[in-house]
Amino acid sequence: MSTAPRSNRREFLQGKSAADTLVDLAQQMLPGGEGSTQVPPAENAPDSYLLRLARSAMACTFEIYLNAGQYPGAQSTALAALDLIDRLEDQLSVYRAHSEVSQLNERACEQWVQVEPRLFALMAEAVELHDESQGAYDITAGQLSRIWGFTRRAGRLPEPDELAQSLARVGSQFLELNEQESSIRFKRAGLQINLGSIGKGYALDRAAELFESADIHDLLIHGGNSSVLARGSNASLGPGQGWLVGVRNPNRPTRYLGQLRLHDRSLSTSGSGTQFFTHEGRRYGHILDPRTGWPAEGVLSVTVVAPTAAQADALSTAFYVLGVTGSRAYCEAHPSVSAVMLCAGERQGQLTTHLIGVDPPEWIPPNESE
Repeated sequence: MSTAPRSNRREFLQGKSAADTLVDLAQQMLPGGEGSTQVPPAENAPDSYLLRLARSAMACTFEIYLNAGQYPGAQSTALAALDLIDRLEDQLSVYRAHSEVSQLNERACEQWVQVEPRLFALMAEAVELHDESQGAYDITAGQLSRIWGFTRRAGRLPEPDELAQSLARVGSQFLELNEQESSIRFKRAGLQINLGSIGKGYALDRAAELFESADIHDLLIHGGNSSVLARGSNASLGPGQGWLVGVRNPNRPTRYLGQLRLHDRSLSTSGSGTQFFTHEGRRYGHILDPRTGWPAEGVLSVTVVAPTAAQADALSTAFYVLGVTGSRAYCEAHPSVSAVMLCAGERQGQLTTHLIGVDPPEWIPPNESE
């Protein structure tokens, strides 16, 4: 993947009716994506169109949707937002040796490393989320995925001593942050940071800032379908109606269990429906509990709605680890956060849906959304 931003002339740009866009989105669920964006049309607005721009970044496709013709210059702002996402990938990716995060991992065990202020703020937020989630969310847990084989998509059961050695090098409590200098130091050798669980959401938040500065207030952006940011409303739904985002059935990925209405909010979905392996009849998913080093169990998928996309991104991982009880406690302590959690029912193939902190107007069940 090129490290330089691609030319705007390579962008995919098209104007589509809202009805056509619904079909496109339903067909474009990416392999490995745990959530999916769905923008349904309103019957009384058949002539409403959406402008769609897309680019590949961060191992997925980012798409921006705007109400066509609503804002002069919106296309240029959208292209600038996609360029920004390219630059953020170049800063955050651990798969690029020159990235700021890779350089931090290389040097921070030996010395204080100063980082760009916005990156420092993201790290500080990740540490705060680690503390608030009782360690269920941890940006230093990437090497656990490596020993389980998930980074190579070749799952394996690690040896006990291998797991113990990796766990000894995991823990956001070993990150030392100097706010005055925007610098970071690792207090334990072997520590490594990976922002894959929060990076897409952060990129969406940064892109949204560009639209806000350009006085563009109605848009939807998603990264790989699983991370979504919505501002204002889809014109086909009417003023103040927000955007509708489908929640997919983890047992039947082509079906939706319902829709969430987003208005100036963000959403993220996590699940292990596509990344897992089976060993001696037991299923091991790719979302690991950083406190134990073992795959989290008990939840099939979780969708989190939060004020920012970075929060939603991180918390969807944390809630998958915390389970229903822990997630409910978190939402009670943080009323701005809500969740839809899907767990196995009593019978095989059956689902139990847990709505946590979701206001009734936000959730549209299948019989109302089909």
